[in-house]
Amino acid sequence: MKKILLITGPGGDAQGWGDMAVTQEIADAINASGKAAEIAFVSTLEELNTTLETKAFDIIWSALYHVSEKSETIGMSEGEDNWLADIFDARKLPYIGPDAATMKALIHKTTTHGIMEKAGVPVPYHYQIEEGGDLPDLTYPAFVKPSYESRSVGISDNSVVNNKEELAAQVAFIHKTYDQPALVEEYLPGQEYTVLMLGNGEYQEFLPGKVLVDPSLFGDYPILRSDLRGVGATKIHPMEDLSHEGIEVTKMAMDALNCLDHVRADMRLDSNGRLKIIEVNGIPGLKPIKSWSPQIYTLHHPSQEGPMEDYRRLIDHIVSSALARYNL
Repeated sequence: MKKILLITGPGGDAQGWGDMAVTQEIADAINASGKAAEIAFVSTLEELNTTLETKAFDIIWSALYHVSEKSETIGMSEGEDNWLADIFDARKLPYIGPDAATMKALIHKTTTHGIMEKAGVPVPYHYQIEEGGDLPDLTYPAFVKPSYESRSVGISDNSVVNNKEELAAQVAFIHKTYDQPALVEEYLPGQEYTVLMLGNGEYQEFLPGKVLVDPSLFGDYPILRSDLRGVGATKIHPMEDLSHEGIEVTKMAMDALNCLDHVRADMRLDSNGRLKIIEVNGIPGLKPIKSWSPQIYTLHHPSQEGPMEDYRRLIDHIVSSALARYNL
């Protein structure tokens, strides 16, 4: 029986698939699939190293990019020695998800955009603004967000800026509130879509979807704030006519970034109706029914037993694909 070690910590919800309750759902799904799961909650490097030295497992699956005691934000890593994928690689341990270089690129949105842009993937224009840095000349409206966050942390109606004064104010807000650079992008006013890359090799699938939200939940702009994520407010519907284009740009992005196992690309239409990728998520959310990965999987692979059985099959697909990648 294959043993999967699930690693999470205080930052599990901010960084990865969800909180401890979600981690337990993942463990239950793994156990129901004929494999064995054990959960390790780590807050420090010492706890992580002890876990790796004392637990028996065949493969690791982590909700964390880096070890942190923060629970609300991802933030910037305090050093190069606490990135989990780096530690796994140094110990030659098999793990689910992209390697360390890719994980670092994905959490650093400016780097992600740069890699995709070089590979010909359509992305919005973008500028990283350090504290005290000059503001660029832009075509407005523009969009301002933290450089290292996920789950729409730091995003509100104020993120859409229409002049240099509003830009300066929102950039200063990001610097002060999140202690990290601000990312200034082209504002994409169109419909939001998402494409899930699931598995590798013969297990690989690209599953597209359209993100729908009750318009009454929006403020001044149709943007996804953090309070609309992971609570069932967003529903995934078929991508329809844009499915082929969405899958193609996602394949380009995944190849350029060297993504593995379970990664999601989010995209929106620009003012000319062209799809542009706004983010690539290396540890997508896995809240049953509410998160986008389970919704997308059920959209494309509905079973007679219902969404929770679909969820079990989704988890097993991710785990089985990663085990096969390591010839396990």
